[in-house]
Amino acid sequence: MSGKTGVFPVLDNKFKSGAKNDGATVIADMETFSISFSNGVETWTPMDQEGWQRALMTAKAITITLNGKRNIGDTGNDFVAGKTWSNGRDAEGYFEWEMPDGTAISWENAVYDVKNCGGGDSTNVGALEFDVISNGKPTITPAL
Repeated sequence: MSGKTGVFPVLDNKFKSGAKNDGATVIADMETFSISFSNGVETWTPMDQEGWQRALMTAKAITITLNGKRNIGDTGNDFVAGKTWSNGRDAEGYFEWEMPDGTAISWENAVYDVKNCGGGDSTNVGALEFDVISNGKPTITPAL
């Protein structure tokens, strides 16, 4: 394992964005993130199980929510902010989450759902808040 072991601060996670993998860069000035897994589970109760339910996981989805500051001129931050006005396939791009242990999870065509680009109180630093929604099966690269 090339990454860290034991407990870790959340700041050790890294998030990259870009049109393609080879040009992806870390998104500057992100402050918080959360991850939500949505799992499709089908259940049934066959008679031969004497009333006990059986189950099979049949689907998965991931949404990663990032909140931070709008940093004009940072390549990763600009890429995400540029998705604010996009629809359809234009709202897609490369996204990578590198975990503290070195494992990387990425999508070639993740969906960028920008929620806030520059808003806030008059004395706040402009926000950049968005969801990255899985679009198909991710590439998972284990830590070395």
